[in-house]
Amino acid sequence: MSLLISALLLSTVAVTPVQPALPVAELQAFTEAMARIKANYVEDVDDKKLLEGAIAGMMATLDPHSSFLTGESLQQLNESAQGVYTGVGIEVLPIEDEFRVISAIDDTPAQKAGVKSGDIILKVGNEFTKGWKFEQLIKKLRGEPGTIVAVQLAREGVDQPFVLNLMRAHIQTKSVRYEIKEAGIGYLRLSQFQVDSANEMYAAINAMETELGHPLSGLIFDLRSNPGGVLRAAIDIADAFLVDGVLVSTKGRMTGSVSEARATPDQILANVPIVVLINSGSASASEIVAGALQDQRRAIIVGERSFGKGSVQTVQRLNNDSAIKLTTARYYTPSGRSIQAHGIDPDVVIEEGKWVADTRASRREQDLPRILANVNSENKDPERNTMEQSIEVRGPRNDDAPLVTAMNLLRGFAALQKH
Repeated sequence: MSLLISALLLSTVAVTPVQPALPVAELQAFTEAMARIKANYVEDVDDKKLLEGAIAGMMATLDPHSSFLTGESLQQLNESAQGVYTGVGIEVLPIEDEFRVISAIDDTPAQKAGVKSGDIILKVGNEFTKGWKFEQLIKKLRGEPGTIVAVQLAREGVDQPFVLNLMRAHIQTKSVRYEIKEAGIGYLRLSQFQVDSANEMYAAINAMETELGHPLSGLIFDLRSNPGGVLRAAIDIADAFLVDGVLVSTKGRMTGSVSEARATPDQILANVPIVVLINSGSASASEIVAGALQDQRRAIIVGERSFGKGSVQTVQRLNNDSAIKLTTARYYTPSGRSIQAHGIDPDVVIEEGKWVADTRASRREQDLPRILANVNSENKDPERNTMEQSIEVRGPRNDDAPLVTAMNLLRGFAALQKH
């Protein structure tokens, strides 16, 4: 089961502890409060529980992607990055007292049962989730492979909550799947950015060209409802399609958080036209790749405005069994755009069709509590305003309109190349 906090962009930068000046009066108030709890609370309270709660409380005052990680949560995070876990296969974001589904991962029990982006988890089994900590949700959804867990969901547009029975499974996901469309056009679906995603992508493209016996005539790169993942994977995948220039840059206060990743000369699919599909569930690492290919004029972006998570988290260990996941930087596209709380604007705007029954702005970063501000006023690219240059296309609601549009665009490129 993948239960990454939604739209994670994870970096593993080494961190040197710092010793800033501490507010003495506030610390005295904290120690006095702890002493009074220990002395006067109706039941005896464990020191570790109180101190972990204090750390979690500090993290809860920051942006929604910063959090305290117990040993179990840290293990879950590592398993998700590797793509190997046991459970039902959903990406969840805790929003105040709710647990909202960002996406159901491809080919997992949740996806097969019909869990959708935007669903709110009301109950697991017979227990309401309101007031739960994130770790409680993880424990309840976990279990032995082959066992059933009943999940009650609320969905916008559906009058009553409903229950889905999900069979837990041992999941070893492949983040990439592919198929060959007509006219030698390749279709590549990336469901999340895992440690080995770049290698999986290379293998998929090689397999398609081997099956065809010649290079692809075009590529559809589907990043819809991809919540993000490992930063290194996003950089490697963007680099695969570009030969020079900036891929992504980061700026923060922590040592090492101001950096710039640049493309290397090696390139795959040179001169092959590419269309990237995005929607409101495309977040973080997905936005890095889409933004890099858009700014470098390497691909046409089709679909809906993306989620808008433009921040980087680093995992910093506190001791052997706990850590904090801390937002340490904003990232920027090659032109200097921050997509934080806005997202990537597609070149061709088109409704989703049957891929997602109904997508809404309420699923985006801008609607979360305590978000980081967008800084585009300081970093706006004067040569590009994607909102002004977008083309809006209306597709049939009974079809996968973005995919149909991508196919038509690539057929058009192929026709032009013949003349």
